[in-house]
Amino acid sequence: MPDDDDTYRQLISLLDTSSVDYRLIEHEPEGATDTVSALRGHPVSQAAKCIVLRVKVDRRTTRHVLAVVPGDRRVDLDAVRTLFAARYVGFSDAETAQRLARAVPGSVLPFSFDPDLELVADPGVVAQPQLYFNAARLDRSLVISGPAYAELARPRVAHIASPAPA
Repeated sequence: MPDDDDTYRQLISLLDTSSVDYRLIEHEPEGATDTVSALRGHPVSQAAKCIVLRVKVDRRTTRHVLAVVPGDRRVDLDAVRTLFAARYVGFSDAETAQRLARAVPGSVLPFSFDPDLELVADPGVVAQPQLYFNAARLDRSLVISGPAYAELARPRVAHIASPAPA
């Protein structure tokens, strides 16, 4: 089981040692994007939805990808498959996702602190004037600008989002 407090402290340390402006928000424990966006008082489109994926490039090579998309969108698995020229892309099992993301579901950061977890963000995320996400804790969130996030997290930026089902 990941230690959310360690991941939270690592994130805050990274932010404090950078020149990036950020703001912490405390709220009731919540990990569902729609619900936590309402608690924080912003449009769902300004939330970073973070999903750990298993990408099978070939029979012997499996990569893990942290896909970050706007909260009102979903990860386009076909776009990720094309991006990595992979045979298969699917959601990672919960145990692997928690180990690599170093956070429980609902509190996964749009940052990777594990070299085995590749970070890919949709352009809609890095373009946000204000980007909200749970800060490796279900009761605390962070707001940062999309460009500042991109500068700090250095994700691979690619179109990996599609509209969420109505």
